[in-house]
Amino acid sequence: MSKELSHHGDTTGNTYIDLGADTREGYAISSRSRKMARNAIGDNTPEDRIRQRCSIAVGDFAMADLMRFCHEPISAGLAALAAGVPIFTDIRMVQTGIQKKGHSSRVVCVLDIPADVPLQADITRTSAGFLAIRDQLGGAIIVIGNAPSALLVVCDMIREGTRPALVIGTPVGFVNAAESKEVLRTVDIPSISNEGTRGGTPVAVAALNEIITIFVSKQ
Repeated sequence: MSKELSHHGDTTGNTYIDLGADTREGYAISSRSRKMARNAIGDNTPEDRIRQRCSIAVGDFAMADLMRFCHEPISAGLAALAAGVPIFTDIRMVQTGIQKKGHSSRVVCVLDIPADVPLQADITRTSAGFLAIRDQLGGAIIVIGNAPSALLVVCDMIREGTRPALVIGTPVGFVNAAESKEVLRTVDIPSISNEGTRGGTPVAVAALNEIITIFVSKQ
């Protein structure tokens, strides 16, 4: 985005940042959408900003009421970005969607990590990818938008002592998606999730990208 489209400061009120808007038209559309979301959802807290962005991402303001925040995830995410920790995603679509500007964290999809998965093992490739990097997850940001089985594996690892900085878990679907997010909310780790079967890549990416936007606005 050109300098004239990037306004540092709080993204509430008259100032607004969209790191992904590369043209004036794109910025105008983004800014108008955010104004509508502020009016519909409210604009009093950092959590409201994530509710706004996730609602815009799915085109439904009802998404705002489904978002859940546990153990101060925004503060945890900002501290993790300041430390330049790695960001691990479940699928490449999530990896691609995460904003690369404004921070030094590398963004890695676990599908690109070699993992030894026996053919008879009752485990998905994404779950195997997270298991393969168990020793790298401490202090990291984990973003899962599509794989409930992987989110359950991550929750198991947390219970066994792995301590990521932040887990964003918004799997979508009718099989284990809602349940995996419920499990995430029971572990003692900063997390962002949503109630029910909705979610997916747009919600997961929107949640982290808004934290990145807040991070940039504070620089």
